Amino acid sequence: MRGRQVRQYRRKVSSSRAEQQRVAILAAFALAHLEAHPIRRGLDVRQLQGADFGDAQAGAHRKVHRPWGWYDSVDGGERIQVERIVVRPGASLSLQMHHHRAEHWVVVRGTARVTRGEETFLVAENESTYIPIGMKHRLEIPGKVPLEIIEVQSGAYLGEDDMCASRTFGGA
Repeated sequence: MRGRQVRQYRRKVSSSRAEQQRVAILAAFALAHLEAHPIRRGLDVRQLQGADFGDAQAGAHRKVHRPWGWYDSVDGGERIQVERIVVRPGASLSLQMHHHRAEHWVVVRGTARVTRGEETFLVAENESTYIPIGMKHRLEIPGKVPLEIIEVQSGAYLGEDDMCASRTFGGA
């Protein structure tokens, strides 16, 4: 059943190869998330991208601009939020942590330098990483290509105010 849902979902979006790749990554990642959390298994994959199906939220301004780039809230639910994030080359997000949510990042385009706890590593196109609840993390773009990621947030509380920036805990 899930395979059929993914195929139906992919047919409903643009037929461009890049868009199909983005949709495949989002759908695969979301399905993995649903498998890991049995309470969410009843969801239909189409709920992961409501804007493509003419929902009332499709006309809302979802894109939020920041000094480092922008993000677009693709979908959200009681314990899940999916965002498409684009970060300018050379930019970085502040060192931060969240008390109530974990994050999964899938790189769609570009390369990210990720700081997670005490380790720093690169995440390239078609790779992903997981940021557990309470883990200090940072995202930097070392290259000359904009970074585009799909971020899946999951947890008891997903509000923007569940963020402690580096100045709060004396970090970099």
